[in-house]
Amino acid sequence: MDLPIVYHPDYVVALPAGHRFPMPKFRQLYEMLLADGVARLEQFHAPVLPPLEWVQLVHHPSYVQAYCEGTLDAKAQRRIGLPWSSALANRTCIAVGGTILTAKLALSAGLACNTAGGTHHAFPNFGSGFCIFNDLAISARVLQKLGLIRKVLIVDLDVHQGDGTAVIFQEDSSVFTFSMHCEINFPGTKQKSDLDVPLPVGMEDDDYLQTLDKYLPDLLSEVKPDLVLYDAGVDTHAGDRLGKLAMTDTGLFRRDMQVLTTCVAAGCPVACVIGGGYAEDMKGLVYRHSLLHRAASQVYRQCRL
Repeated sequence: MDLPIVYHPDYVVALPAGHRFPMPKFRQLYEMLLADGVARLEQFHAPVLPPLEWVQLVHHPSYVQAYCEGTLDAKAQRRIGLPWSSALANRTCIAVGGTILTAKLALSAGLACNTAGGTHHAFPNFGSGFCIFNDLAISARVLQKLGLIRKVLIVDLDVHQGDGTAVIFQEDSSVFTFSMHCEINFPGTKQKSDLDVPLPVGMEDDDYLQTLDKYLPDLLSEVKPDLVLYDAGVDTHAGDRLGKLAMTDTGLFRRDMQVLTTCVAAGCPVACVIGGGYAEDMKGLVYRHSLLHRAASQVYRQCRL
């Protein structure tokens, strides 16, 4: 059996020419995983649209309805940063379905990866920073509601703080939020995660990995999660347009290996999402995102031996 990976063709929709959000990366990631022999077609699982009641476990019904129907006001749209279309509304929901499916697959297989996800700037009643609905938060709540898990640890290593996720679970001791992010970066106003580790601008691989090692093993033994949701943003890379840290491709691969081996060794299932990554060089960006799936495939095989 091979690592379960989640993908849907609807992960990609058309955006206006020159838009900053690198939408083509999702399909190109799927194509690269196949072309490089990282994955075979049989490993891919397609998500379905989640019922809106599941989205409303996290988001206010009025916000969900306004977004899905395209009646959100212009100011709220600008805060999201993506122009509304029915195709984008569908994509938003299918990506949430993708992370829910990834989480379910992780529970049965021990490890699973989405090829999208990580929309951690979405708050209960508004979207922000290219994030509309918070797939990490919704997945945690859905699996709890289905009685599949009780305790969740969110490990958010995107370069930007998971501010929306922090607010959603502020009063909820069943979900522990851990965000390790660049201190001086978006969002301007930071929220309070259960554990925030702000990093200095320009931090390189070794310092980053040592910092991570200082916290992650202890967190796993203290929180004892039934599931880890891992946001593997690659905007910590030196070449990222929105990042401000200085990791290399090798550092990103080592980071993903470190997270996955530590969690698996502790007996914690891990559901991975790709998080943020922004670069002019699309091929380089897609390769960086693929490092998660390459690391996960390696860890998955080692577990099975």
